[in-house]
Amino acid sequence: MRFTVISLFLAFLCVSQITAQEILTLNRAFEIAEINSPDLKQSMLNLERYQKNLEAQRAALKSRFSLDVSPVGFSRNRRFDNRFSEWYTNESFETNALFSVQQPILVTDGTLSLTNEFGWQRSFSSANDQDSESKVFYNNLYLNFNQPLFTYNRLKLELKELELNFENANLGYVMQRLNMERNVTQFFYSVYMAQMNLNIAVEELGNTQKSYEIIKNKVDAGLAAMEELYQAELNLATSKSGLQDREVAFENAKDQLKLYLGMDLYTDFSILADVAINPVPVDLEKAISTGLSSRMELRQREIDIESSQFDLIRTRSMNEFRGDMNLRLGISGDNPELPQIFNAPTNSPSVGVSFNIPLFDWGEKKARIAAQEAAIESQKLNYTDEQNQIIIGIRQAYRNLLNQLNQIGIAEQSQNNAQLTYEINLERYENGDLTGMDLNLYQTQLSERKIAYAQALINYKIELLNLKIQSLYDFEKNQAVIPSDMYQKQTK
Repeated sequence: MRFTVISLFLAFLCVSQITAQEILTLNRAFEIAEINSPDLKQSMLNLERYQKNLEAQRAALKSRFSLDVSPVGFSRNRRFDNRFSEWYTNESFETNALFSVQQPILVTDGTLSLTNEFGWQRSFSSANDQDSESKVFYNNLYLNFNQPLFTYNRLKLELKELELNFENANLGYVMQRLNMERNVTQFFYSVYMAQMNLNIAVEELGNTQKSYEIIKNKVDAGLAAMEELYQAELNLATSKSGLQDREVAFENAKDQLKLYLGMDLYTDFSILADVAINPVPVDLEKAISTGLSSRMELRQREIDIESSQFDLIRTRSMNEFRGDMNLRLGISGDNPELPQIFNAPTNSPSVGVSFNIPLFDWGEKKARIAAQEAAIESQKLNYTDEQNQIIIGIRQAYRNLLNQLNQIGIAEQSQNNAQLTYEINLERYENGDLTGMDLNLYQTQLSERKIAYAQALINYKIELLNLKIQSLYDFEKNQAVIPSDMYQKQTK
């Protein structure tokens, strides 16, 4: 009777807790993590940073318009005129504005610019009691083209680097999402196992309470020795202590899941999970081929190689033979009357070519090039090693998956045997043919077998997910995790 009351109380307590708590499924955990996960947010911010840098660089390739205005400029100076060997005083007042348009040329790495300066100037000079004054409007219009010669295209290189950085960040974000799926699954099933351990502990306590009631009645009736009651009391106390330990482990596991999902730490929930499995057929060769063609780590290694080649280009430009060509066409005019500024214009063309010719650098450039070439070879080795690691990882996941199927069969049979053994020995205990200590051993064995069976099912699910992440192919749905057209869209 007492056992029945305790069982009803525990059942009522569990139901009341479930109704007050949020029911958390694995899919719901994924949804929360996609919104709140700190790791995913960090990856998204990194992706946004590179995206904005790329947008800024592309915007910098368009025409730049600028206007510099100097409303007032005044100066008064005492100067010496070398031509006439005399001192004179100069006073100047000026106002002007400079409008310019600069257009970088991506194809040639040159710059085309158009500038127009318009202003008004008053200049007064006094020397040897003779004064002279000039008031004039002026306008200078120039078209300038600057082109580097015999060197690499820096504009193209910078743009390509930013595109690769953005692609790399995009790949990192997609990989972080896959990694999030793995971590959420592991944390989720850790809570599930802690919850199952707690449920089994409640069941153990109920069984132990029942055994205690049986032996207490026998001792009261003089049918069993007092030592059996002492053992039953010890078993009951141990069960209560074990229940408390598993409650602590359950709450700790929930806190870890909340932290990773980015949930409010004061939100309570209970786990609802379906651990039943249907064995999934897996084609190892297809998994390997899909992994080698789709794994984003390989593309990241390719990006590392390309970035190293860019560094080699920069290294080779050290102490390089380089030229710069500057062409300018201009027209200038000035006149005291504004409408007559260009009555007598002055053409101002100019051409300039300069060369930087290195002579001797004591082998510095050659040594730096050799060092960078070694770095490129190292990146190529990393690419090959990444391929081998992918193949090995897929093979290991495949073998582990097959092994987990065997472990599930063994764990299931072991649980069934433990259940039958416990029921038989419980009957022997009720008949007085078994001690309480021995029955407690069978109870512990049954609990361990239940946990082992549930863990085997979870291990299979985790290994199937691991194979999905390793190969980027979902064998449950028989489709690629990231379709090729979607991958190409994301990396553009």
